[in-house]
Amino acid sequence: MATELRPVRHDERDGVLHVVLARPPANALGAPLVEGLEQALDALEAGSAKAIVLSSAVHGFFAAGADIKQMSSATHDDFVRYRDALRSPLERLAACGRPSVAAIDGLALGGGLELAMACTLRFATGASRLGLPEVKLGLIPGAGGTQRLPRLVGRGCALDIMLTGRAVNAREAASIGLVDRIVDGDVTAEALAFAGRLARLSGPAMAAIIACVDAAGPVSREGMALEGEEVVRMFDDDDTKQALAAFAGGRRAANG
Repeated sequence: MATELRPVRHDERDGVLHVVLARPPANALGAPLVEGLEQALDALEAGSAKAIVLSSAVHGFFAAGADIKQMSSATHDDFVRYRDALRSPLERLAACGRPSVAAIDGLALGGGLELAMACTLRFATGASRLGLPEVKLGLIPGAGGTQRLPRLVGRGCALDIMLTGRAVNAREAASIGLVDRIVDGDVTAEALAFAGRLARLSGPAMAAIIACVDAAGPVSREGMALEGEEVVRMFDDDDTKQALAAFAGGRRAANG
């Protein structure tokens, strides 16, 4: 098991790989967390786990999205590298062939929601809120959000959420199909118990079920490529640069 000081901890037990995001104050998806996710997925591929649970050790947050401080000082090439680095573990997770559950207790925003949507299922507490607020910074979701959200909730609901940048509560998220189960109590324990039951089933059968369901409405390569191009084009816009700098400056001021 990883040490408590690492931004991502992982532990395989009884056929379940439990991955814990632990980068206070908000699990921002900067390089430390992205690299930790890659290491957890390396452990998944090297181990024998048949199911995965992602949860958070940071109170009030599953993950609050991209590291705006990092983005606000990035060059064009820096941002392209960051986009690709963030996409990598999400695509690996989505394509791993094992059922995965995001245990959400609090905010799952931007890249944090994109990470949750790369999972097979999403469990959430009633206090959770989920959204893709990138439009407020002159950006678009760049790690699969424009592709996975419509697949889960339909075109109209996806456009509503992304165009307004609003966060939906757990009840609305469940009603539109973004959340699969609302949990009263410990969502991580519920997700681990669920994954434990799956781990006693046939791994090849579960992989085949996931592959067949995904084939009914797959995330397209063309759509992912267009999203990747557009998020970089938006990043290069002067208004976006100013919005990122203002947001990052406000966060630094708020944090003292």
